Order: sequence, then structure tokens, then C-alpha cells
Amino acid sequence: MNTKVLTTLEFNKIKQKLQPYLRTGMGQELAQALVPVAKRDQVQQRLDETKDGADLLRVKGGLPIAQLQSVAPSLKRLDIGGNLNGPELAAISRNLQATSSVLRFFRDLDLPFQLRALPHLIEQLVGLPEQTQMLRRSIDSDGAVLDEASTKLAAIRKTIHSTETQIRSKMDEYTHGSNAKYLTEPIVTIRDERYVVPVRSEYKHQFGGIIHDQSASGQTFYVEPQSVLNLNNKLRQDQLAEKQEIERIFAELSVMLAPYTNELRHNQTVMGQLDFINAKAHYAAEIKATEPIINANNEVALRQARHPLIDQKKVVSNDIAIGKDYQAIVVTGPNTGGKTITLKTLGLIQLMAQAGLFIPAAEESQIGIFREVFADIGDEQSIEQNLSTFSAHMDNIIQILDQVNDQDLVLFDELGAGTDPQEGASLAIAILDYLGGVGAYVVASTHYPELKLYGYERPGTINASMEFDVESLQPTYRLLIGVPGRSNAFDISKRLGMPEAIVAAAQALMNDASQDLNNMINDLEQQRKQTEAAGIELQQQLADATELHQELSHAWADFNAQRDQLMSKAEDKADELVNDAQKQADEVIDELRQMRLTGRTDVKENQLIDAKGKLNKLHPERQLAHNRVLQRAKKKQELSVGDDVKVLSYGQTGVITQRFNDKQFEVQVGIIKMKLPARDLEKIKPEKTAPQRHIVTVRGSNSHVATQLDLRGQRYEEALANLDQYIDSALLAGYETVTIVHGKGTGAIRQGVQDYLKRNRRVKKYEYAPASAGGNGATLVYFK
Repeated sequence: MNTKVLTTLEFNKIKQKLQPYLRTGMGQELAQALVPVAKRDQVQQRLDETKDGADLLRVKGGLPIAQLQSVAPSLKRLDIGGNLNGPELAAISRNLQATSSVLRFFRDLDLPFQLRALPHLIEQLVGLPEQTQMLRRSIDSDGAVLDEASTKLAAIRKTIHSTETQIRSKMDEYTHGSNAKYLTEPIVTIRDERYVVPVRSEYKHQFGGIIHDQSASGQTFYVEPQSVLNLNNKLRQDQLAEKQEIERIFAELSVMLAPYTNELRHNQTVMGQLDFINAKAHYAAEIKATEPIINANNEVALRQARHPLIDQKKVVSNDIAIGKDYQAIVVTGPNTGGKTITLKTLGLIQLMAQAGLFIPAAEESQIGIFREVFADIGDEQSIEQNLSTFSAHMDNIIQILDQVNDQDLVLFDELGAGTDPQEGASLAIAILDYLGGVGAYVVASTHYPELKLYGYERPGTINASMEFDVESLQPTYRLLIGVPGRSNAFDISKRLGMPEAIVAAAQALMNDASQDLNNMINDLEQQRKQTEAAGIELQQQLADATELHQELSHAWADFNAQRDQLMSKAEDKADELVNDAQKQADEVIDELRQMRLTGRTDVKENQLIDAKGKLNKLHPERQLAHNRVLQRAKKKQELSVGDDVKVLSYGQTGVITQRFNDKQFEVQVGIIKMKLPARDLEKIKPEKTAPQRHIVTVRGSNSHVATQLDLRGQRYEEALANLDQYIDSALLAGYETVTIVHGKGTGAIRQGVQDYLKRNRRVKKYEYAPASAGGNGATLVYFK
């Protein structure tokens, strides 16, 4: 990727955003070297790594990366046989401990999903547990050697501590008591690594010993008293022995690490990669970025894309698409409307994705893989600084045209600007035609009205614009694909108070083509707003329908669960009753068997009758099987086709239309047919009606009156005549309620039905059917 576009689109600022999250030297090096790549497999590999880092950040709070410095120079010294000092060994120890921590983290990791790329990296880490333990026992975090490094060192330091205690005890005799008057200050200090006291110049020989130093004024001499001379000599010897032992320990630890320099070097590289991945994940979370999908056909479809360097609370998101239905976009609109930012957003997001970073866009956004991204973009600041003249722009464009091919994305800001408008527009059209012939993907912003027509006339090219709110006289920064920008000068002038006569005169001076173009653009904007409003309404209706569907699904699930629970309880109760009956039967049988086994002859007849009675009580159904009264009652409750029934689970009445078996029936409730179990149905006994003066002849089952009348498809007069006849028949049948299906349609038949029901004295009330039974397409009628 050319370095110029990285500067133009400010990709380096994106890399700087990663720095606060980096904790290792190698991670910082990787971030500094980050550039977009043009190979699909490399881009996907980098995105997979970022995805793993983002998942671990979300689930586990991120990778356990410690603050580490580079140990590369130390490893080079080990390679040539050198010995390391304390800080160098401490740095290697921290690296090994960090490696062990990461290995433990992944060893104990239990995720509900599969990581894509990190397992391969973790496999490359080498733990070196023995070396890690030796360094932790020998060197502290600052590089000082610990007492546990060797028994000899511990013994030497113990002796040193004892000697220092003796020296301080001796020195206390000079800083306290009568000898203190000979000192300038009652303190003990060190000169030439030996303990001394500050003695007044006139008493410098008072304590004997050795004078090591004097003050600048000559009034104080630093004297090592004769009484501590030998102790100081011993302390000095012990200190030299300590230093020699420390050097030996450094050499021993260096020899221990020398065979593993390659492993340590590779560990450092992998830890740097993990640190870099962790930083990418944190930055993605900071800007609420998502994983882009690589489109196999190089089509870009960014949903709600935002510029990552603009305050996320103020930035306006836009949908940007190119490559599927069109390969060139001509963006028009007023200055400060957001054209430049839109171009930069597209280019920078594409660079971020090809560098393996998540992008500030909505989920499911798609990117292409471009060989190069070219950009000729200037802003007001660079123009003010005289850095973006027409010739400079042309020079940059020429360089782009020399290199571009069909795998490139080209961004032009104010194409052809800075010269005569007619010549600039012609030149811009010629450049776009050339790039269209090459097959490159192009997004160009312009002020020229000629390019609006170009967007309509050229295949594979589409107009776009930045929306402008005429009411507030402010840009909205929304990108409108398919709608060219129009001049708002007349509208703005009117709102600012320009006399209408002047505005009208200015409009009259416009040529017909320009006026027609603006009218066309205005119509397109009106259509777009209407479409957006309709889309919002449909989305709300879809949301309401989805919510209702979920509620019904939950209610149905609760009903099934409750039914299953009740069935389970009933089965348990039945089992309990059967078990009790079986137990009682066994007791009676055992009692009779005992009587027979004992050979009792004194068993009376009434005892046998009682035992037989007990057994019979355990089977009441057998005793009732021949009861004629019960049989007649049971027969009356048997269900058959044509019976009026009440559906217990819904509280609605219906008619049995089909019998599948003894336990399953088809029932029509209103306009809905349902397959229901027999236990959910209750046969309705028709109410007895007062004796009628006329005679009704019943001609078998064919004369049965249904509980529903369907008037759909009938003419108004025919429907009302059938309604009147049906109501009379239903009253004669003794129905409590019936359903009139009139449909929705124009509402004429529905209104006629309701007017008839208002006038009928035998009608108690009427109402629309429930939503599940036809809603306002059917009316339930209740009789007195």
C-alpha cells in the first residue's frame, strides 16, 4: 500500500490510538510497523486474531500481558558467551514469568466458543519452568540478588549484618555520652565505604584512628576511630566476598540461560504479538468497532459507518456501498456538508480492515480487498497554506492514473476544481471515463452540475449527495445514495430575507436544463422521504407483530406446560389409587388364603360375602356397567358429528365436523377448524324453547342448523334475506350464541348485519369475534 494514502487518510493516527494499550516493546514495534496488506488470507488471519482478542476481552477481561521490555540485546550477549548483570537477568525473569502466566491462562481457559488464531500462537510459547523458578529465587524485580540465590551468599550477608551491628554499637559510644561534645553532629556517616564520625577540627586526634575526609570549611574531620578500625576492615572483606559471590551467581545464571536464547527470543516475539492483539481488541471496544466480512466479489457494503477519529458522540453514521450495482459514485452537495469526511471514512475504514483492525460500523458490514487505495483529498487548511493548487492536484492525479488498475479504490475530493468550471467539469468527466474503462472503484466529490447528469447517463455510476436541511440552514451530514445534490441558494436566500422579486428574477435567469434538473432532484428527495416514512412505519408494524408473536408463543408454551403438569399430577394420583386398591385386594386374598390353609370350617357365610364385597368395591366400574340409568346418561354425553360442543380450553362454542377416533374430533369454531381431544370438549344441551304455534319438520341430519352463517361473496339483499332466515332457524334450534361471518371488504354487509341485529328483539347483544376467530370480519350474536 502506498505510503502517501496512509498520510492523507491519517492512518498513522489510528496506530497512535493503539499505544495506550500496549505493554511490551515488541508490541509497540508491531504497532509502529502496521500497514494494510492486499492478500485476502493475510487480512483474514489478522482479523481472526483481532476477533480472538475481542472475544477474550469481552469474556475474560483481556489477555494477562505484563509490562515487559525487550531482552534482545541481552540475548545477543548470551550468544557470544557474555555474562548478564542483575537488571538484565530480572528482565528475562519477567519475560519468563509473563510467558508462564499466559500459558496458565490458556490452560485453564474454558470458553463456550472456539478461538480462531490464538491457539496456534500459544503452541509456540516455551515455558522453561526450571529456569523460571531459579531466576525467581535468585533475582528480585529490580535486579538485586536475593539471599536464597546460594547458601554461601546468605552466610556472608549474615556475617555482614552482625559486623555492622557491632560497628553501630561502638559508634554509639561516640555519638552519645561525654564524647558527643567532640563532634560537630552526633551522627554516624560513611566515607570510602567505612563508618566514620564528624569530629571538630581541634579534636581530630581525640579518638585516634584514620582521618578519611574533611569538610570544605575545614572545621569538620571525618574520623574512623581506632576502636572500630578492625571491625571496618572485617566488614570490608565480607563485602568483597559478597561481591565475588554475586558475580559467580550472575555467571551461573547466564550459563543456565545460554542454551535457550532462541526460545527466549521467540517467546518475546509471540508475547509481542499477543500484546498487539490485545491492544487491537481494546481499541475496537473503545470505538465500538465490529468485525468486517470480506466479500468474495470485492463489494463494499458499510452499514452505519463512522469516522473513527471524530468524537463518537458527534459523528454522523452513513451507509456506504460500492462494487455491486455500481463502481463509481459522484457525490455532490454544498461546502462543509460532509463530502470530504465521507470519502475519508470510506478510505480509512478500508485501510483499517486490510490492516486487520475492526471497523467503526454496524455488524455484518462488508469490505473488499484492494491492491491499492489512492486518494487526492485536500482540505481548507491545506489550501490556505497554499499546499493544494490545481497543478499539484493534477500532478497527484496523473501519478494515480499511471498506476491504477481494476483492483484499486480511488477517492477524489473536488475533482477538477481550481480552474475554469467548464474546463474542470470536462476534465473530471474524462478522468472518470478513463477510470471506468480501467475498471477501478471510484468515489468522487464535485460541485459541477454537469457531473450530476454524468451519474445518470453512465452505466455503473450513481449519484449521491450530502443532505442539507433548508429549514435550519444546516447540513445533516447524511449521505444519500441515488440522489444528486441540488443547489439550495434560492431557498436559503428566501429564508434569510431576500426579496422574493429578486429570487424570482434569479430563477428566471437559470436555463431550462438546470431548472429541470433541480426539479427532478426535488422530486427524488420527496420520494425518498416518503419511502423512509413508509419504511419506518413498516418496521414498527413488524416490531409489533414480532412482539405479539412472542407473547402468543410464550402463552402457548405456558398452556402446554400447565396441561402437562396437570396430566402428570392426574397420572400420579391414578397410580396412587391403583396401588392402594392392589394393596387392599392383596390383603383380602391373603385373609381368604389363610382361612383355607388353616382348614377352618367355622367360616360363616357372611364372612365370605363381606370378603367378596370388599373385592367388588375395588372395581366400581364393573358394578356400574349394567346400571341402565348410568348407561343412558353416558350415552347422552357421547360425541358425534353435528353435535354442538363447548371447547373448554378456549371457552368458545362450536360444532363437531369430523370424527377421527374415540378421542380425537375436528371442531369448527367460528371460521376456524381445530383438531381437539375429546377431554377438551363438553356436549351442549340445547335449551328448551317455548311451544311454537307453527310446526317445524325435521328431515334427518341434513336439516341440522350450524352455529355459523357465512355471508361472504353474497349480494347485499341476498345476504340480509339469508340472515333473517338463519336467525329464525337458530332461535328454533335453541342456540345461545351463533357466529355471522360477513368479512371485511367495503363494510356494507357488516353494517347491514349489525343494523338487522339492532332491530331484532330476540337478540340480547352482539360483538366482533376475537382476533383468533376472524376479528372484525365476523360478529358473535347472543340470544335472550
